[in-house]
Amino acid sequence: MHMSDALVSPVVGGALWLTMAVLVRHAARANEQQPDSRRVPLMGVLGAFVFAAQMINFSIPGTGSSGHLAGALMLSVLLGPHAAFLVMASVVTVQALFFADGGLFALGANIINLGFFTCYVAYPWLYRPLVGPNPSARRLVWSSVLTSVVGLELGALAVVVETLLSGLSALPFGTFTLFMLPVHAAIGVVEGLVTAAVLLLIRRARPELLATAAAPFSRPARSVAPVLVALAVSALLIGGGLSWFASARPDGLEWSLERSSPGQLEPQPRTDALHLLLARVQHATSWLPDYSLKRSEPDATMQINRAQPGWPAVDAGTSLSGVVGAIMTLLMALGLGLALKAWRARSTVNKPEAGTS
Repeated sequence: MHMSDALVSPVVGGALWLTMAVLVRHAARANEQQPDSRRVPLMGVLGAFVFAAQMINFSIPGTGSSGHLAGALMLSVLLGPHAAFLVMASVVTVQALFFADGGLFALGANIINLGFFTCYVAYPWLYRPLVGPNPSARRLVWSSVLTSVVGLELGALAVVVETLLSGLSALPFGTFTLFMLPVHAAIGVVEGLVTAAVLLLIRRARPELLATAAAPFSRPARSVAPVLVALAVSALLIGGGLSWFASARPDGLEWSLERSSPGQLEPQPRTDALHLLLARVQHATSWLPDYSLKRSEPDATMQINRAQPGWPAVDAGTSLSGVVGAIMTLLMALGLGLALKAWRARSTVNKPEAGTS
Protein backbone atom coordinates (compact mmCIF):
# COMPACT_ATOMS: atom_id res chain seq x y z
CA MET A 1 0.00 0.00 0.00
CA HIS A 2 2.97 2.28 -0.61
CA MET A 3 1.73 4.96 -3.00
CA SER A 4 4.01 6.38 -5.67
CA ASP A 5 4.30 10.11 -6.31
CA ALA A 6 2.34 9.71 -9.55
CA LEU A 7 -0.79 8.92 -7.54
CA VAL A 8 -0.99 12.20 -5.60
CA SER A 9 -1.43 15.76 -6.81
CA PRO A 10 0.55 18.70 -5.33
CA VAL A 11 -2.47 19.84 -3.30
CA VAL A 12 -3.31 16.41 -1.90
CA GLY A 13 0.33 15.47 -1.30
CA GLY A 14 1.07 18.77 0.41
CA ALA A 15 -2.03 18.54 2.61
CA LEU A 16 -1.13 15.02 3.69
CA TRP A 17 2.47 16.04 4.40
CA LEU A 18 1.15 18.77 6.68
CA THR A 19 -1.28 16.37 8.35
CA MET A 20 1.50 13.85 8.87
CA ALA A 21 3.72 16.51 10.45
CA VAL A 22 0.95 17.50 12.87
CA LEU A 23 0.38 13.84 13.79
CA VAL A 24 4.10 13.23 14.37
CA ARG A 25 4.27 16.28 16.62
CA HIS A 26 1.20 15.09 18.53
CA ALA A 27 2.65 11.58 18.90
CA ALA A 28 5.99 12.96 20.10
CA ARG A 29 4.40 15.23 22.70
CA ALA A 30 2.08 12.47 23.93
CA ASN A 31 4.97 10.01 24.11
CA GLU A 32 6.83 12.42 26.42
CA GLN A 33 4.16 11.85 29.05
CA GLN A 34 4.79 8.09 29.19
CA PRO A 35 8.30 7.56 30.59
CA ASP A 36 9.69 4.04 30.71
CA SER A 37 13.24 2.86 30.19
CA ARG A 38 12.07 -0.15 28.16
CA ARG A 39 10.19 1.80 25.50
CA VAL A 40 13.23 3.30 23.74
CA PRO A 41 15.08 0.03 22.91
CA LEU A 42 11.77 -1.60 22.01
CA MET A 43 11.04 1.21 19.54
CA GLY A 44 14.34 0.57 17.77
CA VAL A 45 14.22 -3.21 17.65
CA LEU A 46 10.53 -3.38 16.76
CA GLY A 47 11.12 -0.87 13.96
CA ALA A 48 13.83 -3.12 12.54
CA PHE A 49 11.57 -6.16 12.86
CA VAL A 50 8.66 -4.44 11.06
CA PHE A 51 10.96 -3.22 8.27
CA ALA A 52 12.22 -6.75 7.68
CA ALA A 53 8.74 -8.26 7.91
CA GLN A 54 7.46 -5.86 5.26
CA MET A 55 10.00 -7.25 2.79
CA ILE A 56 8.17 -10.59 2.65
CA ASN A 57 5.25 -10.43 0.25
CA PHE A 58 2.91 -13.43 0.42
CA SER A 59 0.63 -14.53 -2.40
CA ILE A 60 -3.12 -13.96 -2.17
CA PRO A 61 -4.74 -17.14 -3.56
CA GLY A 62 -7.03 -16.72 -6.55
CA THR A 63 -6.04 -13.13 -7.30
CA GLY A 64 -2.55 -13.07 -8.80
CA SER A 65 -1.60 -10.44 -6.23
CA SER A 66 0.45 -10.37 -3.05
CA GLY A 67 0.59 -8.50 0.24
CA HIS A 68 2.86 -7.86 3.17
CA LEU A 69 2.48 -7.07 6.84
CA ALA A 70 2.11 -3.46 7.89
CA GLY A 71 2.96 -4.01 11.56
CA ALA A 72 1.07 -1.06 13.04
CA LEU A 73 -1.16 -3.17 15.31
CA MET A 74 1.76 -5.14 16.72
CA LEU A 75 3.58 -1.87 17.44
CA SER A 76 0.50 -0.33 19.05
CA VAL A 77 -0.01 -3.25 21.43
CA LEU A 78 3.64 -3.37 22.48
CA LEU A 79 4.44 0.35 22.53
CA GLY A 80 1.15 2.21 22.75
CA PRO A 81 -0.32 4.14 19.80
CA HIS A 82 1.90 7.23 20.01
CA ALA A 83 5.26 5.45 19.98
CA ALA A 84 3.86 3.00 17.42
CA PHE A 85 2.99 5.83 15.04
CA LEU A 86 6.48 7.29 15.39
CA VAL A 87 8.05 3.91 14.62
CA MET A 88 5.79 3.44 11.58
CA ALA A 89 6.83 6.90 10.36
CA SER A 90 10.48 5.83 10.74
CA VAL A 91 9.93 2.60 8.80
CA VAL A 92 8.11 4.27 5.90
CA THR A 93 10.65 7.11 5.75
CA VAL A 94 13.60 4.71 5.52
CA GLN A 95 11.79 2.74 2.80
CA ALA A 96 11.11 5.85 0.72
CA LEU A 97 14.48 7.58 1.19
CA PHE A 98 16.91 4.70 0.78
CA PHE A 99 14.97 2.03 -1.13
CA ALA A 100 12.59 4.07 -3.35
CA ASP A 101 9.64 2.13 -1.90
CA GLY A 102 6.86 4.69 -2.08
CA GLY A 103 7.34 8.25 -3.27
CA LEU A 104 8.79 11.11 -1.24
CA PHE A 105 5.91 13.35 -2.28
CA ALA A 106 3.51 10.60 -1.21
CA LEU A 107 5.36 10.06 2.08
CA GLY A 108 2.72 11.86 4.13
CA ALA A 109 -0.03 9.77 2.54
CA ASN A 110 1.83 6.50 3.10
CA ILE A 111 2.57 7.21 6.76
CA ILE A 112 -1.06 8.14 7.38
CA ASN A 113 -2.48 5.19 5.43
CA LEU A 114 -0.18 2.60 7.02
CA GLY A 115 0.06 4.09 10.51
CA PHE A 116 -2.70 6.48 11.48
CA PHE A 117 -5.77 4.33 10.82
CA THR A 118 -4.49 1.38 12.85
CA CYS A 119 -2.62 3.26 15.60
CA TYR A 120 -5.24 5.94 16.27
CA VAL A 121 -8.52 4.43 15.04
CA ALA A 122 -8.58 0.63 14.92
CA TYR A 123 -6.33 -0.01 17.93
CA PRO A 124 -7.96 2.28 20.56
CA TRP A 125 -11.54 2.00 19.33
CA LEU A 126 -11.65 -1.66 18.35
CA TYR A 127 -8.74 -3.76 19.64
CA ARG A 128 -8.64 -2.49 23.21
CA PRO A 129 -12.39 -2.87 23.87
CA LEU A 130 -12.43 -6.30 22.21
CA VAL A 131 -9.35 -7.83 23.81
CA GLY A 132 -10.02 -6.66 27.36
CA PRO A 133 -7.52 -6.76 30.25
CA ASN A 134 -6.83 -10.53 30.43
CA PRO A 135 -7.75 -12.10 27.08
CA SER A 136 -7.65 -15.78 26.29
CA ALA A 137 -5.47 -16.87 23.38
CA ARG A 138 -8.55 -17.30 21.18
CA ARG A 139 -9.86 -13.84 22.04
CA LEU A 140 -6.48 -12.26 21.31
CA VAL A 141 -6.33 -14.00 17.93
CA TRP A 142 -9.74 -12.96 16.61
CA SER A 143 -9.39 -9.46 18.05
CA SER A 144 -6.05 -9.10 16.24
CA VAL A 145 -7.49 -10.37 12.96
CA LEU A 146 -10.56 -8.15 13.07
CA THR A 147 -8.53 -5.08 14.03
CA SER A 148 -5.93 -5.71 11.33
CA VAL A 149 -8.63 -6.06 8.68
CA VAL A 150 -10.37 -2.85 9.74
CA GLY A 151 -7.13 -0.89 9.92
CA LEU A 152 -5.99 -2.01 6.46
CA GLU A 153 -9.44 -1.50 4.95
CA LEU A 154 -9.49 2.10 6.20
CA GLY A 155 -6.01 2.64 4.78
CA ALA A 156 -6.98 1.07 1.44
CA LEU A 157 -10.10 3.22 1.23
CA ALA A 158 -7.97 6.27 1.99
CA VAL A 159 -5.73 5.40 -0.99
CA VAL A 160 -8.78 5.33 -3.25
CA VAL A 161 -10.06 8.67 -1.94
CA GLU A 162 -6.62 10.28 -2.22
CA THR A 163 -6.24 9.22 -5.85
CA LEU A 164 -9.77 10.48 -6.59
CA LEU A 165 -9.05 13.86 -5.00
CA SER A 166 -5.77 13.98 -6.95
CA GLY A 167 -7.76 13.96 -10.18
CA LEU A 168 -6.74 10.58 -11.57
CA SER A 169 -9.74 10.22 -13.86
CA ALA A 170 -8.19 7.12 -15.47
CA LEU A 171 -9.01 5.22 -12.27
CA PRO A 172 -12.78 4.68 -11.91
CA PHE A 173 -13.64 5.20 -8.24
CA GLY A 174 -16.06 2.27 -7.96
CA THR A 175 -13.86 -0.20 -9.82
CA PHE A 176 -10.73 0.81 -7.93
CA THR A 177 -12.58 0.44 -4.61
CA LEU A 178 -13.97 -2.94 -5.67
CA PHE A 179 -10.46 -4.30 -6.17
CA MET A 180 -8.68 -2.52 -3.31
CA LEU A 181 -10.96 -3.46 -0.42
CA PRO A 182 -11.28 -7.25 -0.88
CA VAL A 183 -7.58 -7.84 -1.54
CA HIS A 184 -6.56 -5.78 1.50
CA ALA A 185 -9.14 -7.59 3.63
CA ALA A 186 -7.34 -10.83 2.76
CA ILE A 187 -4.00 -9.23 3.61
CA GLY A 188 -5.49 -8.07 6.91
CA VAL A 189 -6.47 -11.61 7.86
CA VAL A 190 -2.89 -12.83 7.37
CA GLU A 191 -1.50 -9.82 9.21
CA GLY A 192 -3.86 -10.43 12.12
CA LEU A 193 -2.83 -14.07 12.43
CA VAL A 194 0.89 -13.26 12.31
CA THR A 195 0.42 -10.40 14.77
CA ALA A 196 -1.45 -12.65 17.17
CA ALA A 197 1.27 -15.32 16.92
CA VAL A 198 3.97 -12.78 17.81
CA LEU A 199 1.91 -11.33 20.66
CA LEU A 200 1.24 -14.77 22.12
CA LEU A 201 4.95 -15.59 22.06
CA ILE A 202 5.80 -12.30 23.77
CA ARG A 203 3.01 -12.81 26.31
CA ARG A 204 4.59 -16.12 27.27
CA ALA A 205 8.04 -14.53 27.69
CA ARG A 206 7.15 -11.07 29.05
CA PRO A 207 3.39 -10.74 29.68
CA GLU A 208 3.78 -7.24 31.14
CA LEU A 209 4.69 -5.89 27.71
CA LEU A 210 1.14 -6.55 26.57
CA ALA A 211 -0.20 -4.35 29.35
CA THR A 212 -0.39 -1.60 26.72
CA ALA A 213 -3.95 -2.77 26.12
CA ALA A 214 -4.82 -1.18 29.46
CA ALA A 215 -1.98 1.04 30.74
CA PRO A 216 1.39 1.09 28.96
CA PHE A 217 4.20 -0.48 30.98
CA SER A 218 2.20 -0.26 34.19
CA ARG A 219 3.93 -3.17 35.93
CA PRO A 220 7.34 -3.10 37.61
CA ALA A 221 10.23 -2.91 35.14
CA ARG A 222 11.86 -6.18 34.14
CA SER A 223 14.66 -6.81 31.72
CA VAL A 224 13.40 -7.13 28.16
CA ALA A 225 16.83 -8.15 26.86
CA PRO A 226 15.70 -11.67 25.79
CA VAL A 227 12.80 -10.21 23.80
CA LEU A 228 15.04 -7.56 22.24
CA VAL A 229 17.63 -10.15 21.21
CA ALA A 230 14.98 -12.47 19.76
CA LEU A 231 13.39 -9.66 17.73
CA ALA A 232 16.76 -8.36 16.52
CA VAL A 233 17.92 -11.81 15.41
CA SER A 234 14.56 -12.42 13.73
CA ALA A 235 14.83 -9.11 11.86
CA LEU A 236 18.28 -10.01 10.53
CA LEU A 237 17.21 -13.53 9.53
CA ILE A 238 14.05 -12.29 7.81
CA GLY A 239 15.71 -9.43 6.00
CA GLY A 240 18.90 -11.30 5.16
CA GLY A 241 17.48 -14.66 4.08
CA LEU A 242 13.73 -15.19 4.30
CA SER A 243 13.21 -12.16 2.04
CA TRP A 244 14.37 -14.41 -0.84
CA PHE A 245 11.06 -16.25 -0.53
CA ALA A 246 8.90 -13.15 -1.08
CA SER A 247 6.25 -13.47 -3.77
CA ALA A 248 7.11 -11.80 -7.08
CA ARG A 249 3.46 -11.00 -7.75
CA PRO A 250 2.35 -7.34 -7.72
CA ASP A 251 1.21 -6.09 -4.33
CA GLY A 252 -2.41 -5.28 -3.59
CA LEU A 253 -2.16 -1.65 -4.72
CA GLU A 254 -0.31 -2.42 -7.96
CA TRP A 255 -2.71 -5.27 -8.72
CA SER A 256 -5.74 -3.05 -8.11
CA LEU A 257 -4.30 -0.32 -10.34
CA GLU A 258 -3.68 -2.81 -13.12
CA ARG A 259 -7.20 -4.25 -12.89
CA SER A 260 -8.85 -0.83 -12.65
CA SER A 261 -6.94 0.61 -15.61
CA PRO A 262 -6.03 -2.33 -17.90
CA GLY A 263 -2.86 -1.95 -19.91
CA GLN A 264 -1.41 0.68 -17.58
CA LEU A 265 0.05 -0.61 -14.34
CA GLU A 266 0.47 2.86 -12.89
CA PRO A 267 -0.40 6.43 -13.95
CA GLN A 268 2.28 8.34 -15.81
CA PRO A 269 4.78 10.28 -13.64
CA ARG A 270 3.79 13.86 -12.93
CA THR A 271 5.96 16.55 -14.50
CA ASP A 272 5.43 19.58 -12.27
CA ALA A 273 8.52 21.12 -10.69
CA LEU A 274 7.90 19.82 -7.15
CA HIS A 275 7.39 16.22 -8.23
CA LEU A 276 10.49 16.36 -10.42
CA LEU A 277 12.59 17.85 -7.60
CA LEU A 278 11.57 15.17 -5.10
CA ALA A 279 12.09 12.46 -7.72
CA ARG A 280 15.67 13.67 -8.18
CA VAL A 281 16.20 13.73 -4.43
CA GLN A 282 14.90 10.19 -4.09
CA HIS A 283 17.08 9.00 -6.96
CA ALA A 284 20.12 10.45 -5.19
CA THR A 285 19.28 9.00 -1.75
CA SER A 286 18.05 5.55 -2.75
CA TRP A 287 21.22 3.49 -2.46
CA LEU A 288 19.38 0.20 -2.94
CA PRO A 289 16.34 0.95 -5.12
CA ASP A 290 13.65 -1.72 -5.05
CA TYR A 291 15.75 -3.54 -2.42
CA SER A 292 18.47 -4.47 -4.89
CA LEU A 293 21.90 -3.30 -5.98
CA LYS A 294 21.94 -0.38 -8.41
CA ARG A 295 22.56 -1.52 -11.96
CA SER A 296 23.26 0.23 -15.22
CA GLU A 297 20.69 -0.10 -17.98
CA PRO A 298 20.04 -3.85 -18.31
CA ASP A 299 20.55 -5.58 -21.59
CA ALA A 300 17.88 -7.73 -23.24
CA THR A 301 19.11 -10.92 -21.56
CA MET A 302 18.93 -9.36 -18.11
CA GLN A 303 15.43 -8.07 -18.83
CA ILE A 304 14.27 -11.54 -19.82
CA ASN A 305 15.79 -13.05 -16.67
CA ARG A 306 14.18 -10.40 -14.48
CA ALA A 307 10.82 -10.90 -16.19
CA GLN A 308 10.90 -14.56 -15.18
CA PRO A 309 12.45 -14.62 -11.72
CA GLY A 310 13.20 -17.86 -9.99
CA TRP A 311 11.87 -18.75 -6.57
CA PRO A 312 13.38 -18.44 -4.10
CA ALA A 313 15.05 -15.33 -5.53
CA VAL A 314 18.49 -15.71 -3.94
CA ASP A 315 20.01 -12.26 -4.31
CA ALA A 316 22.83 -10.52 -2.48
CA GLY A 317 21.20 -7.14 -3.04
CA THR A 318 18.01 -8.27 -1.34
CA SER A 319 19.91 -9.63 1.64
CA LEU A 320 21.98 -6.47 1.91
CA SER A 321 18.84 -4.36 1.70
CA GLY A 322 17.14 -6.36 4.43
CA VAL A 323 20.06 -6.14 6.84
CA VAL A 324 20.98 -2.52 6.10
CA GLY A 325 17.36 -1.38 6.13
CA ALA A 326 16.67 -3.09 9.44
CA ILE A 327 19.74 -1.48 11.00
CA MET A 328 18.88 1.96 9.60
CA THR A 329 15.32 1.71 10.87
CA LEU A 330 16.58 0.58 14.27
CA LEU A 331 18.91 3.57 14.45
CA MET A 332 16.24 6.04 13.32
CA ALA A 333 13.58 4.77 15.73
CA LEU A 334 16.12 4.42 18.54
CA GLY A 335 17.45 7.92 17.90
CA LEU A 336 13.94 9.32 17.92
CA GLY A 337 13.17 7.57 21.19
CA LEU A 338 16.39 8.80 22.80
CA ALA A 339 15.72 12.35 21.59
CA LEU A 340 12.25 12.28 23.15
CA LYS A 341 13.67 10.85 26.38
CA ALA A 342 16.31 13.62 26.54
CA TRP A 343 13.70 16.27 25.78
CA ARG A 344 11.45 14.90 28.54
CA ALA A 345 14.33 14.94 31.04
CA ARG A 346 15.23 18.49 30.07
CA SER A 347 11.61 19.63 30.40
CA THR A 348 11.38 18.02 33.85
CA VAL A 349 14.55 19.80 35.03
CA ASN A 350 13.42 23.17 33.69
CA LYS A 351 9.87 22.86 35.01
CA PRO A 352 9.35 25.09 38.09
CA GLU A 353 8.43 23.27 41.27
CA ALA A 354 4.89 23.62 42.58
CA GLY A 355 4.45 26.62 44.84
CA THR A 356 7.46 28.53 43.49
CA SER A 357 7.34 31.74 41.50
